[in-house]
Amino acid sequence: MSEEEPFAVDTSQMTVKVWYGQVYLADEQLDGDVSGDSEDSPTTSAGVIRVTPGLATLSIGVDWGEVPITVAVAGRDPRADLEGYEDIVEITFESLSGRIVLLEWDWDEPKTYSLPPLPAGPGPYRMRFHITGLDDHAGALDHYLQIWPEPSCDPAVLKTTSRNFQYFLNPEAFKPDDHASGSV
Repeated sequence: MSEEEPFAVDTSQMTVKVWYGQVYLADEQLDGDVSGDSEDSPTTSAGVIRVTPGLATLSIGVDWGEVPITVAVAGRDPRADLEGYEDIVEITFESLSGRIVLLEWDWDEPKTYSLPPLPAGPGPYRMRFHITGLDDHAGALDHYLQIWPEPSCDPAVLKTTSRNFQYFLNPEAFKPDDHASGSV
C-alpha cells in the first residue's frame, strides 16, 4: 500500500473529567487497575505521556476539570498534525490484549470510554500525543492521541512550543526565568 492510498482511521471524540492532571489509556486486560508504575514494570516517558505495559498515563495540563480529547486508531501512521497543535510527542505502547479504553481517575468508580479495537491485536503500537493550550488554559486546551501498530522504538519529541511542555519534559532542569511568564 502506498502512502497516498486511503486507509481506515477510527476516531473517537469525548470530553473527559480530569483529576490530578491525568487520564489513562488502559488495556482491557488490566481490568481497571491503573496503579501504574511498579518495580516489576519498566516505565518509559515522553514528558506528557508515561507508559508501562498495558497502561499509558496522559498528563493533561490542568489539575481538574473537563477537557476535550480525540483518539484516532489507525492501521498505519496517520501522520502528525504539525500545524494544528503546539506540542507533539511519540512513544511506544505495549497492548496486552489488543483492546483499550480511556479511563478517568476517580476516588469512587472510574468512568471508561470505549475505543476501537487495535488493528493488529496485542503487541507494540506507536502513540502520538498532540496538545495545544498548555500555556493558556482558558478554554483552548485540546488533546489528540493517534495510535497505530509499529515496532518498539525510542520516545520522540516532534514539536515543542509551550513553556509548560518544557516542564513536563524535564522538571528537574526547568528554569522558569528562562521561559515566558506564566505559571506551571
